[in-house]
Amino acid sequence: MIWLTIFIVALVVFFNRYVFLEPNLPIRLSPAIKKLLSFSIPAILTAICGPIIFLQEEGGLRDLPLNPYIVGAIISVLLAMFIRNTLVSVILSLAIFMLLKQFILIS
Repeated sequence: MIWLTIFIVALVVFFNRYVFLEPNLPIRLSPAIKKLLSFSIPAILTAICGPIIFLQEEGGLRDLPLNPYIVGAIISVLLAMFIRNTLVSVILSLAIFMLLKQFILIS
């Protein structure tokens, strides 16, 4: 049963990507759909990063004033807004977070 589920999910993912990436298929998305899809990346990243930033590993919320995760997230958002270069902002954000976690703020 598990192998069947894995195979079906693999087929769904393959055909979903094939339809949108194959240049010979005449599928064009409307501007409304393109605008809706532009919100999917921030929504997914928020769903992934939110629990990491705000929740402790053993359960409960982190302390906000001394939380290196929230300070690092705020700094990384500000860096991304002002630098507008993904690679540079990721490297700087990681370096700042590691400095915060190791030397300044202890979680």
